[in-house]
Amino acid sequence: MPEGPELHLASLYVNKMCAGVVFTGPVRKSEVSKNPDVPFTCEAYRITAASRGKEVKLTLTPMKSDDPKERVKAGQADQPMDIVIRFGMSGYFRFTTEDELPKHAHLRFYSKETPCRVLSFVDARRFGSWQPNGTWQSDRGPCVMFEYESFREKVVSHLSDRAFDKPICEVLLNQKYFNGIGNYLRAEILFRTVLEGLESEDLSENKKPVKNETTDTKTSDGAKQKWVKGETGDLLRLCHTVPLEVVNLGGKGYDPQKTDYSDFKAWLQCYYVDGMKSIGDHNGRTMWFKGDPGPMAPKDSKSTKAKKRAKKDGHDYYTDKKKVARKRSESTSKKKVVKQETVTKTPKKEKKARTKEAGTKRRKAENSREVTAPQHEKGSTARRRKSSSAEPAAGPQRRSGRVTRQNSK
Repeated sequence: MPEGPELHLASLYVNKMCAGVVFTGPVRKSEVSKNPDVPFTCEAYRITAASRGKEVKLTLTPMKSDDPKERVKAGQADQPMDIVIRFGMSGYFRFTTEDELPKHAHLRFYSKETPCRVLSFVDARRFGSWQPNGTWQSDRGPCVMFEYESFREKVVSHLSDRAFDKPICEVLLNQKYFNGIGNYLRAEILFRTVLEGLESEDLSENKKPVKNETTDTKTSDGAKQKWVKGETGDLLRLCHTVPLEVVNLGGKGYDPQKTDYSDFKAWLQCYYVDGMKSIGDHNGRTMWFKGDPGPMAPKDSKSTKAKKRAKKDGHDYYTDKKKVARKRSESTSKKKVVKQETVTKTPKKEKKARTKEAGTKRRKAENSREVTAPQHEKGSTARRRKSSSAEPAAGPQRRSGRVTRQNSK
């Protein structure tokens, strides 16, 4: 997700690419976007940008004609308009030719030149939003990077607020006080922080962001560990200096337009780093840390260590992880299918063998019956003849016996 440094870099990108460029016509929105239309049409205007925390403001300024008698046409804007944009999960700006327009360009500004070029707000996941005639959100606090004094004063003066009763990792994502801090920044800030009491004034002598000088030292178990030399400051000081370190990477940091994240990954000390632990906070966001999660960790969550994996230059670290997981799931599913096939095949063979054996037994029995059948028939006919011949002889005797019994009575 783009955080404070990324939105500031996006504003610098707009100012650099749009310097001296004249734009014309209406501001166009994609058909699939559910954000509001931008009611701005002008024959000639310029675009500038500014950032504050997790917001970017585009200012569309109409160009006045050199002829004072020339009037503005009906339906044409004659006053500047501010458009406040929030990037959501995947928003960023691109400045391309009209033929190279990105697929997910949901807000477009067309230049007055041939060939035409387009400044577009690209948002593949469509969680971003914009507000025509907008202002900075009132419920967001001062920017941690460029309004440091106001940011520090607001946090220190509201420490009794119920928002600060939560775990510190969840407090840092509260944009009411920490405008610009996101998931990877909170992990890096807390990893470099020694929690202590906060003062309304920054007591550090040198208030400029420092360049980190790292040295390798060995811990008690013999493993190497990097320690940062120089000024670190308290928690609020690091909320100011750590985001500026990303800005000082010169656009080579956590930038959706870049495919090479090697500089940014080399800068990370905790977030998604091998050997660190992760746990889900009460809001379901993954928190990276080292050591004990503490007593305020969610009871149902289990901390897991980041597995060691090879880092490839020119590849996205996070998409590579998903590809490996898919390959593993496919291989396991194939193994399961093979096992099932082997289990089902063996009974079929046994059935075939049994049917063959039964068939041979039946044939043998039929053959034996055919051979023995005439003998049985001869024996049965002879018995029938004997019984038929014996019946007349026995019949009169039985009758005579009955008659004599009756006569005797």
